[in-house]
Amino acid sequence: MRKIIFAILMLMFVFSAVQDISAQKKEKPATVQSVDPNKYAGVWYEIARYPDKFQEQCFSDVTTEYILEKDGNFTVINKCKNDKGVVDDVKGKLRVVDKKTNAVLEIRFSSKRLLLLPKDWTDYWILDLGKDYDYALVGSPDRKSLWVLSRTPQLDGEKYESMMKIAKQEGFIPDKLIKTRQTQKTEDSSQKTVDSR
Repeated sequence: MRKIIFAILMLMFVFSAVQDISAQKKEKPATVQSVDPNKYAGVWYEIARYPDKFQEQCFSDVTTEYILEKDGNFTVINKCKNDKGVVDDVKGKLRVVDKKTNAVLEIRFSSKRLLLLPKDWTDYWILDLGKDYDYALVGSPDRKSLWVLSRTPQLDGEKYESMMKIAKQEGFIPDKLIKTRQTQKTEDSSQKTVDSR
């Protein structure tokens, strides 16, 4: 009898957990309230990301440069090194969808060499952003994509953990993130940093 009661309780617990996850996923993740495009422009280092087919060739040193255009959108240049140390780059566009916050955007890349790149615009939502624009958490509303970005090759551990709390709160799974190998070093080595290797 005890086994039956235990089994029923376990089933109820699992069903409740699945319902909670489903309800959480139905709601779109929250973005930051405001992004200054001028401050967001520039070079960002990738600290971690969800596994992604179009970045499979990237072995280390992933960076993204956002160049602000006159229309308020960005030209994007992604660079990384493959396993042989050769730099691979791809160019794209990042356009603003929500002009009130500038936090909801769409991105698209174009390359003859990289056939796996999505040809359509894909969601790019800024979920967290440092006050000094020194780090950013970017994801998609379907929660299939997530990136941790920093202005430096290594990121302060406390800032990383703060972003992980937000990611989890917004229905993402931090354990799915893979750390990016960055061979460059942050100048201030006194900070406790996230090891991206």
